[in-house]
Amino acid sequence: MKPSFFVLSRKLIAFTVLFANTAFANVACPEAFNHDLKLLRSENTQNLCELVEGKPVLIINTASFCGYTGQFSGLEKLHKQYGGQGLVVLGFPSNDFKQEAKEESETAKICYVNYGVSFTMFAPVSVKGAEANSVFSYLSEQHGEPSWNFNKYLVDKNGSVVKRYNSSVKPNSKALQADIESVL
Repeated sequence: MKPSFFVLSRKLIAFTVLFANTAFANVACPEAFNHDLKLLRSENTQNLCELVEGKPVLIINTASFCGYTGQFSGLEKLHKQYGGQGLVVLGFPSNDFKQEAKEESETAKICYVNYGVSFTMFAPVSVKGAEANSVFSYLSEQHGEPSWNFNKYLVDKNGSVVKRYNSSVKPNSKALQADIESVL
């Protein structure tokens, strides 16, 4: 007995939906992001793909004792201003430039208590060179390694790096905000 046209149509539709969803998932979340990363001052981890898939992302390498540490306030404002529209702000503390707190608890205090950070912060990682975590290796391949603390990388909804901003570009920069708005 041959399957009816209706049964074949349903199977074709199901295959098309499955293929489209799989293809979108592969494009929307780079393999470099498909990892569970430890959250700052927590035993919990977060799968980065689950957090960012299909959303624009601003990724920052941070440091607690840098001249740019005050940018946490501006990054928090960006998070509050654009988070409802889908922007995900992610902070990655790093001691690659020798300005991060020695203790993770001190990093957390600076972020959460001193600056009121509510966007996702991960445990300290390396962001440059052979020791860089997979996220920063991916970002660096597309737009270069961080040259200092508080480099910012804007990633679009499909996982492509749109632009890298050096440390001196403040979160309230009109150019940065315009670029964020262009990927929302």
